[in-house]
Amino acid sequence: MPATRFPLRRGLAAAAALPLLAVALTACGYGSAAKGDDTKKVNVSADGKKLSADTVKIGYFPNLTHATAMVGIQEGIIAKELGGTTVKPSTFNAGPSEIEALNAGSIDIGFIGPSPSINGFTKSGGKSLRIIGGAASGGVKLVVNPKKIKTLDDLKGKKIATPQLGNTQDVAFLNWLSEKGWKADAQSGKGDVSVVRTDNKVTPDAYKAGSVDGAWVPEPTASKLVAQGAKVLLDESTLWPDHTFVITNIIVSQKFLTEHPDVVEAVLRGSVNTNAWINANPDKAKASANTALKKLSGKELPAEVLDPAWKSIRFTDDPLATTLVTEAQHAVKAGLLEQTDLTGIYDLKPLNKILKAAGKPEVADAGLGVK
Repeated sequence: MPATRFPLRRGLAAAAALPLLAVALTACGYGSAAKGDDTKKVNVSADGKKLSADTVKIGYFPNLTHATAMVGIQEGIIAKELGGTTVKPSTFNAGPSEIEALNAGSIDIGFIGPSPSINGFTKSGGKSLRIIGGAASGGVKLVVNPKKIKTLDDLKGKKIATPQLGNTQDVAFLNWLSEKGWKADAQSGKGDVSVVRTDNKVTPDAYKAGSVDGAWVPEPTASKLVAQGAKVLLDESTLWPDHTFVITNIIVSQKFLTEHPDVVEAVLRGSVNTNAWINANPDKAKASANTALKKLSGKELPAEVLDPAWKSIRFTDDPLATTLVTEAQHAVKAGLLEQTDLTGIYDLKPLNKILKAAGKPEVADAGLGVK
């Protein structure tokens, strides 16, 4: 496949640094890299080999779409592969903030959506990060106030929330509006449908107050709105071939990948083992993710939110690279991206080595892998 070209417009690149996108952070907080352990210790992985780093700093969101990270850390599955190397977790609510932390060295590896991955790679001229694996697909819905909106055509003139300007769901909604023949200014959100950028934590309150008439959001926010009386009008997975699209990638700083490939491989092996455990034990995994959410946010999700949210997410090691290419094309159409070369955004060699050793099929990089 020829190289796909997509550079971020300056407006989006600048917007990524604005307070609008750098929303409030939970748990460990932004840039909360734990203090290094001054004592030297032998780091031994599960296969008995000494690892090259005392710690690995992992970032993720307190979202069900990031359950691979939450469950892998909660159940000690990732730690088992790292042996004596300590996991230092940090949580984020915004992709731009996690990218900023990766660039600053506050985290080494992150679980994150496709749009921030493209943004981070492009803004750095292809030097900051690599996508090294997948974690999840699906888990995004358009939910609306059924008193105001009964059909998709009823969205015209209404106010619909997305998590942030230029994030994965924002791009998907803008693209969907365009395919409907409706206009919406990508930067301001004004148009035939008003796109209201709202932090996922605030969206349920905004919906309850009537400030928005619906939302195109990931889980569990979508199911939280349904619990308040909203109705699912569209599941984004129905817009994709095989109902499959990437929602969560695993990224790593290129510096850390170069200096500590053994640690990166151990984290990936832990991720693969976590996804296998989640898929083999869905009820236990769902409970584990809810326990992790309670630790991170102070509250667990009630069953009427947790159960439907969990069912809509598929956990997979495949980064679903062709869907990332399509999402980038959607951003171009929305006016948030220009053309640039994304070749090198993927390095799936470590993951494919692990999958091959486990007797699992290898995954593809859509022609955008490291040469």
